[in-house]
Amino acid sequence: MISWMTCLYVKEATLQDIRLIAEYWEKASDSFLESLGVDLSKRVSADVLIERLTYQYSLPYAEKQAYPVIWYVNNRPVGHCNINMISFGEEAHMHLHLWEPLLRRSGYGSQLVKLSLPFFFKNFNLKKLICEPYALNDAPNKTLPKAGFTFVKEYVTVPGSISFEQPVKQWIMTIEDFENLK
Repeated sequence: MISWMTCLYVKEATLQDIRLIAEYWEKASDSFLESLGVDLSKRVSADVLIERLTYQYSLPYAEKQAYPVIWYVNNRPVGHCNINMISFGEEAHMHLHLWEPLLRRSGYGSQLVKLSLPFFFKNFNLKKLICEPYALNDAPNKTLPKAGFTFVKEYVTVPGSISFEQPVKQWIMTIEDFENLK
C-alpha cells in the first residue's frame, strides 16, 4: 500500500542509470527470468546491453528503438520501464520491471507506470502503447488495468528478442485513453 509519506517519481534514464538496468538483468536468477518469459539462451551480457542502451541514448527520439525511464521510491532507484519496437508518431511496446522483490505487489507498479506514460506518449508522439506480458506472469497483468490499459486479447507469440514462444496478454493504451487519465 502506498502511504502518504512515500515519494514516487520517474525520470529519463541517464548514462549512469544504464548500468543499473544491466545489473538488474545480470543479477536476476534464471527462474525469475523464465517467469518473465525470457529464453535464457537469448540472454545478452551486461556489457552488450550497456553498449546497446548507450547507443540508443545518443540518438534523437525520432530514431530511438529503445528508451528507458527509471522508477524511484523515496529517492531510491527501484525499477525501470522501457519502450522498444518504436514507430515514432505511431506506437511502441512497453515493458515494466520492479527490481526489488520486496516492492512487488506493493501497489507502486501501477502508479509508476502512470508516471512513465507522459515520457512515452509525449517524447515519441505516440498514438498507441502496447504491452504484452507473459500470460502466466500475474504482476504486470494485474498492474496494467490499474494503470489505465485495456485488455485486448490473449494469444501465442514470441513477444521480444529475448523471449521464448509463449501465451501473452495484449494490453493497449491509446492517446485518447492517456489524455483521459486522472
